[in-house]
Amino acid sequence: MSEPTVYGVIPARIASSRLPRKLLLDKTGKPLIQYAWENASAASTLSDVLIATDSDEIAEAASGFGARVAMTGDHPSGSDRIAEVVRRELRDADLVVNIQGDEPEADPATIDRLTRSLASRPAVEMATLASPIQDDVILEDRSCVKVVCAADGRALYFSRLPIPCYQKGSPAEFWGADDEESAGYCESPWLLHMGLYAYRREFLLALTEMPQSKLERLENLEQLRALEAGASIHVEVVRHRSVGIDTADDYARFVERQRVS
Repeated sequence: MSEPTVYGVIPARIASSRLPRKLLLDKTGKPLIQYAWENASAASTLSDVLIATDSDEIAEAASGFGARVAMTGDHPSGSDRIAEVVRRELRDADLVVNIQGDEPEADPATIDRLTRSLASRPAVEMATLASPIQDDVILEDRSCVKVVCAADGRALYFSRLPIPCYQKGSPAEFWGADDEESAGYCESPWLLHMGLYAYRREFLLALTEMPQSKLERLENLEQLRALEAGASIHVEVVRHRSVGIDTADDYARFVERQRVS
C-alpha cells in the first residue's frame, strides 16, 4: 500500500480579538507563525506545508521565511479557509492537516502521529488529538474543550463543560498517577481536546459545504457538525499538549522560554 499524499495547511488571519496581530509578533527575532511553519515542515509525513491567508502582511512575512503561501478570500473559520486552498491547489491530496499558527511549540512527532492514525483507519473521516486533564481549573474552564471517547478512540462528544460529569467528590479523586514511569496519566476520565485536525480530502470539502448543525451552534464547536453528520473522528491521546498563544501574557512567557532555551 502506497503512502498517502499529506499536506499541512496553516490558516492565518491578521485579526485577533485578545492579542492583535499576534501571528506577526516578533520579539524573539521571528514572527510567531514562523515557528508553527518550521515545526510542521519538520514532520516527516507532510509532503508540503502551506500558509493560507487573506492578509498581504502575513503573506509577505511568510514568503520572507520561505513558506509556500496561498491567498484566500475572507472565511468564517480556519477549515473553510483550508477548503478553498485544497479545492483550488491541492487536488492530489489524500489527507490534509489543519495546523494552528498560534501554537509555536507543536511537536513534529505529534503531527506525524496524528497523520498516521488517520491513514491507518480507512473507515474514519478525520482525526484529532487530546491530552489527559489533571487540573480542575482547566476542567472547569469553558474555553478548554473536552472530549469523551469510546473504547476504540472514536469521539462520542465534545463540550465546553466538564464531561463526563462528576456527581460526587472532587476531580482530584479521579486523577491517575502523573509520573514518567507510569501509564497512569491515561487514567484520568477527562480529556482536553487539542485543535489539530487531520481530514480526508473529500470529507473536508463536504464538511465545509454543510450548514451549521444544531449542536455546533449551541456549543460553538465546529467538530460537532461532523459528529452530527455521522462521521467518525478518531482521537489520539498524547501526554503533552502544545500551548496556544492567546494573550499578551502567553506571548511574554513564550518569549522567555525562547530566551532561556
